[in-house]
Amino acid sequence: MSTNTVNIGVNFYEIVTAIKRMKKKERESFIENLIAMSCPEYLESIREARTDYKTGRVKKHEEIFGKK
Repeated sequence: MSTNTVNIGVNFYEIVTAIKRMKKKERESFIENLIAMSCPEYLESIREARTDYKTGRVKKHEEIFGKK
């Protein structure tokens, strides 16, 4: 076992229950962090989007979807 490993006795249902008890913002943040930690492509897409925003490669909502 690695010195960076922590073994805890938590099963799937306990994790789900804990997530369900979170407030909406906490749950959304947790899920976003979980995706970020497990998906390098997701992190890269965020970097690309931030670069696009900083360089002005963005369009307004109305330009894409039209006005209501």
